Amino acid sequence: MITKENVQRSTSNAQRPTPDIEPKLRVVFVGHVDHGKSTLIGRILHDTGSLPEGKIEEIKKACAAEGMEFEFAFLLDALLEEQKQNVTIDTTEIPFRTARRRYAIIDAPGHNEFLKNMITGASRADAAILVIGADEGVREQSRRHAYLLSMLGIKQVVVVVNKMDLADYSETRFREIEQDYRKFLQQLGLNALTFIPASAKQGENVARASMKMKWYCAASALEALDLLETQKRDVDLPLRFCVQDVYRFDGRRIIAGRIETGTLRMGDELIFSPANKSSVVATIERWPHVILSEVEGSSGTSSTATQRDSSTSLGIIAIAGDSIGITLSEQIFVERGYVASHQNETPIETNRFHADLFWITREPLRVGHFYDLRLATQQVKCQIVSIEQVINSATLETKSDQRERLERNEIGKLTIQTRSPLVIDNYDRVPNLGRFVIVDDGKICGGGTIFGGVYTDRTVAKSKNIFWTEEKITARERALRTGHRGAVIWLTGLSGAGKSTIAQSLERDLFHRGMHTYVLDGDNIRHGLTSNLGFSPDDRMENIRRVSEVAKLMADAGTVVITAFISPYRMDRRRAREIALEGNAEFIEVFVDAPLEVCEARDPKNLYKKARAGEIREFTGIDAPYEAPDDPEIVVHTDKQTVDESLATILEQLLPRLRDYGADD
Repeated sequence: MITKENVQRSTSNAQRPTPDIEPKLRVVFVGHVDHGKSTLIGRILHDTGSLPEGKIEEIKKACAAEGMEFEFAFLLDALLEEQKQNVTIDTTEIPFRTARRRYAIIDAPGHNEFLKNMITGASRADAAILVIGADEGVREQSRRHAYLLSMLGIKQVVVVVNKMDLADYSETRFREIEQDYRKFLQQLGLNALTFIPASAKQGENVARASMKMKWYCAASALEALDLLETQKRDVDLPLRFCVQDVYRFDGRRIIAGRIETGTLRMGDELIFSPANKSSVVATIERWPHVILSEVEGSSGTSSTATQRDSSTSLGIIAIAGDSIGITLSEQIFVERGYVASHQNETPIETNRFHADLFWITREPLRVGHFYDLRLATQQVKCQIVSIEQVINSATLETKSDQRERLERNEIGKLTIQTRSPLVIDNYDRVPNLGRFVIVDDGKICGGGTIFGGVYTDRTVAKSKNIFWTEEKITARERALRTGHRGAVIWLTGLSGAGKSTIAQSLERDLFHRGMHTYVLDGDNIRHGLTSNLGFSPDDRMENIRRVSEVAKLMADAGTVVITAFISPYRMDRRRAREIALEGNAEFIEVFVDAPLEVCEARDPKNLYKKARAGEIREFTGIDAPYEAPDDPEIVVHTDKQTVDESLATILEQLLPRLRDYGADD
C-alpha cells in the first residue's frame, strides 16, 4: 500500500530535478472507453507544467471558437496530432517530469496500439495505470487490459478510480470497485500497489490531495508514480542484438540494430542466428545525428544513411537499449532479422513453438490459415497448428477442448509453425524475444508470448580453420528443377511400431511421383556411419547428431530424406530439428505411435524377447525410456491404421509442404 508516510520519505530526497541522463520511467495508461484516461493524462501534463508554453490557452481559445466546453483530454489529442507530423518523435510516448524524475506516458487507445507497443517491444513499460470510471465501474475491457498486463509480466500496477465527482465522492462506491477489481487482479497474479479515488476533470487526487475525499489518506496519482521503480536496463540478461539492416560505406559493412538485452563489447565472438555463423566484433559504431528505427520499424537503406552522416566510434562497449552498428573481423553473410548472441547463451532456433495468444479482431483466428508473424526484426509466414486451450479474457473461463478457431478477445494456448526458422526465447527468460504479433493483410490481429521452448548447448568447440562454403545453386533453383523442396521427414517411435515399413512405403510413393528421396534407416546407419557407437544415452545422442547432419546435407541438395529412428529423447529430436533448420530445410516430425504391448507382440527381430531375458541392456521401452513427442507435425496410429492408411495420413499433410517451395519468396 502506498501511504502518505512513504510519499514524504520519497519526496524529501527529491527536491531538485534529476539530471537528464536518469532513465525515465515508462508508464502505460489503459482504461475502458469514456472512463477518463485521456482526461487524466491531460491533467497530469497540465499539473506538472509539462505542456508547451501557450498550449492550454490555444486549446481553450479553439474550444471557445467552436462553442465547446474545454476538456483536459483535448490536450492529449493535440499533442498526439503534433507528434504524427514529426517523424523524429516516438508517437507512442509523451514526456513529463516531477520533482523526482522523468516519465514517459505510453498511451494505448485500443487493443491494437496496446499490442503494438507492449508486445513488439517499442515501448516496454515499467508500470501501468489502470483507469476505471466510478460511474460505470469495472467493465469487460477493464478486465481484458489487466489480462494483457499479466500476460506481459508488468507487475507494477496502480488503479485510478476516476470520475468520483459523478459518484458524489462516495467512499462506499470506491470500496465496491476496489474490492471487485482487486479480486479479479489476484486471479491473474497481479497485486495492485494502490487504488486511488480521483476526479481528473476537477483535479482531485491527481497532483494534490482532495479535500472532497478526506476519507482517503494515501497517495495522490503523482505521488504514487514517484514511488514506482524504474526497470533495470536488461544488461544482466543474455545478449540479444537484433539486426535491422546492413549498411555499406567507407569500404566497410556495418551491421545496424538494437541491443535488446545484455552487453556487447569489442572483441566479443558473436553467434548469428539462424545461420549459426560466428565472427568477432571489430568495432562498435553509431551515427550521432541519425536515430535508428525501433527494432520493429521499417528498414533503412545504405544510401540514406551515407547522406545523413558517417559513422563514428561509440567506444568498446554497448548495453541493452542502445541502437548501434558493428563491424566484424571476418565478413560473414548477415541480414535483417538475424539475432546475435554469445556462444554460451544462444536463443532457440525453431519453426514450431508454444504460445499464449490474445486475439483482437472480429475475423477469428483459424487453424491452418497462413499469417505473418513479427518478432523483433523478424517477419515470417506461420500457421496455427492447434489450439489446446481457450480462455475468456473477461471472465477467465477456461475451455480445454480442441478448437479450430479463436474468437475476438479470447486467449488461446496454441502451437505455431513457421515456414522458415525463427529465433526466439521463452518469455520468462528474455521477454524481448519472447513476444510477437500476428498480422493478417497488414493489420495486427493478435499478440502473444512464448513458453516451453528448450535451449540447446552450442558451446562445443569448433576449429577456427573450418569455414562453411556458400552454395552457387540456391534451394529455390533446385526446387524449381525437381518440383519439390528438400526436407527431412523424421519418423520416431518404439521398436516394432512400424517406422521402417512406413519409411519404405513413403519413399516408394514419393519416388513414383518423380521426387528425389532416400531413407536413412537406423539399422543401416549403424553398419557404417555410427558403427562405433553403443546404446548408452550419450551414444544415442551422438548417433542422432550424426544422422541429423547427414540428413541436413542431403536435404540441402534437394532430397526428401526420410529417417526411421527410435530417437527416444525429445532433446535429441529438437536438436535434429535445429540442425535441419540451420540448412533452411523443412523438418517434419512424424510420430509412429503404437502401444508398447503391441510393439512387443510384433517383435519382428526378437529384440524385446532378448531384452526381457537380459541379453540386451538399455533397450527402449524395457529398461530405457521413450519420450513421446509433445507436438509432432503428423501422428499415425499403427495399432489402428494399416500401412496404406498411415501412408495416406502422412501424404495428405506432407505433399503440400514439399510443393510449396515458393511460399517464402
